[in-house]
Amino acid sequence: MKIKDLVELLAVPEKTIRQWVKENAIPHHVIRHQVRFHRAEINEWILDARPELAPRLLGLSIAGRPTRLTDLIRLGGIHYALPGRTMPDILRNALAGFHTPEGLSREDLLATLIDREAMMTTAVGRGIAIPHPRTPIITKVEDARVAVFFLKEPADFGALDGRPVHSLFLVLAENPRRHLEVLSKISYLCQLPAFLALLEARRPEEEIFAFVRAREQEWRLAEPEG
Repeated sequence: MKIKDLVELLAVPEKTIRQWVKENAIPHHVIRHQVRFHRAEINEWILDARPELAPRLLGLSIAGRPTRLTDLIRLGGIHYALPGRTMPDILRNALAGFHTPEGLSREDLLATLIDREAMMTTAVGRGIAIPHPRTPIITKVEDARVAVFFLKEPADFGALDGRPVHSLFLVLAENPRRHLEVLSKISYLCQLPAFLALLEARRPEEEIFAFVRAREQEWRLAEPEG
């Protein structure tokens, strides 16, 4: 992608993108003296974005309609006591109880998720992993969803901080920009000690929904008018 493509994707000014490049704060490549970006690398950058970038990333939306994360989690569900000792077994068991969109087989989704983990772990530290296809594999907005899984026993996902994973957020989004928006919101939530405490304690789903709703309300109030 060119700079103008990233400007459109992230809905940020070109000067902001150029500043990130100058600071080496965003993954990029220089090809024949031109700055280029790899879409999949931008996905990974969102997951590990610096905290000071969070307010900008939380503003990602399509046509001024931010995604309601609570709605996506309602569709995907919150699941407890997910069994499994290895990453493939855990993902396989997760999909067994996951309502996949019509036309998308569990086998194909599982293969995509495992391939993604083989390239680089989706464990973001603090006991959290966010498995997702490297690029969107659905096309309909109604098929987008986020499922939350609490593992029966913590498992090694190869997180950089060395901590075993106790909670998964499985993400399906219908296009690259929505994909980034959802990843950025989950990543931001997982930086909040109060939210991490809810996950570690495997609190009832309504407590988790209430917390996410409250944060989303704060984000909407913080949005600039117009």
